[in-house]
Amino acid sequence: MNSSDKKIFAIIFFSIFTSVTGVGIVVPLLPVYAHDLGASGLYIGLIFGAFSVSRTFLLPYFGGISDRKGRKPFIVAGLLGYTLVSIAFMFSADVNSLIVIRFLQGIASAMIMPVAQAYIGDITPEGREGFYMGAFNVSMFVGLSIGPLAGGVINDQFSLNAAFASMGILAAAGCMLSFFLLPPVSSERIFGRDKAPRSVARLLRDRVIAGLFIVRFCYITCIGIIWCFLPVYADSEFGLSSSLIGILVMLGVCISGMLQVPMGLLADRLNKRYMIISGCLIIVYAVYSFSWAKGFWDIIIADIFFGVGGGLSTPPVMALSVIKGNETGSMGSIMGLLTMGHSLGMLFGSFVAGMIMDYCGLRNVFSLGAMVMLLGIFIFILLTQKKESDSLPYVVISNKCEKS
Repeated sequence: MNSSDKKIFAIIFFSIFTSVTGVGIVVPLLPVYAHDLGASGLYIGLIFGAFSVSRTFLLPYFGGISDRKGRKPFIVAGLLGYTLVSIAFMFSADVNSLIVIRFLQGIASAMIMPVAQAYIGDITPEGREGFYMGAFNVSMFVGLSIGPLAGGVINDQFSLNAAFASMGILAAAGCMLSFFLLPPVSSERIFGRDKAPRSVARLLRDRVIAGLFIVRFCYITCIGIIWCFLPVYADSEFGLSSSLIGILVMLGVCISGMLQVPMGLLADRLNKRYMIISGCLIIVYAVYSFSWAKGFWDIIIADIFFGVGGGLSTPPVMALSVIKGNETGSMGSIMGLLTMGHSLGMLFGSFVAGMIMDYCGLRNVFSLGAMVMLLGIFIFILLTQKKESDSLPYVVISNKCEKS
């Protein structure tokens, strides 16, 4: 990666870090804020669901259209949207306005994440996909770790509006940085810019892309289960304090974040398919381990294994996504599809696991996650066993990657 591309990488890294940190500051505080405004449990669910609905359906669109129109306009517009949303939060006076604001925030989010990932994919040198995508993932994992902690401190020491303002300041900083320092659209290196965006159905006809989507969906389903129900499990079954529960929720994220770069380096040297399968098998064991935990340290060990599994599998998933993006000339569309799998997995994990908890018991929620991930591994193996031989190198020929 030359010096110009390293500058682009640093700008996008910081922009995503600030936006994810800002969201992390605010989101854990929203349920309390909504409750203070008189929201019932249903309305709190609608506040969070509005974000997921708008984000999920627009992710493939913005990812695909950025393949033709360029990356910079969508990143800048999305970060500007985050800035305006933070201001709107400060002036929201009722539950209905919160639902509308979260819906708009989902639109802004759909502009940022897949397009930023596609931009990194555009500038990633051949054979270094694992390292650079792993390094970029650190921006999200660190932001997810710092945000909730910072939000709690800001809210306790100052006010909720100060937390909203912090989100706006961080988003505005990323927006200004991207607007002034990212190069113009005309200089972006996007393969297949003259092609029409590929539909979700057409992308999923590629067996490797479909396999990556399934793995992503199943992994995030497990994350959704852990984030939603591990706090309840730790409190009701073991009586853990809020601080210990916070450590549990963040531990897996931190471990995965720390492993992104080293596992990315390995993904550039080892068989990516086998790394994905190995990491997902560790995730199966980790999630199932929660169901028979007998105390705090059992949960800690399971959480550590979950972080290791995610850290091992995520960089090769993203590396193969970049390779397929170059091969098909649909980098933005593929990143949008994978991020869509992320949103659907979070929705599925929280919704279905909630029903399992109500009818089958809390411990069975984690058994569900393990079964979903195991099924995802099986489907991934079937889809990729003949179509993807990752031991063969990729070379760029005529603006697309082919195996040599």
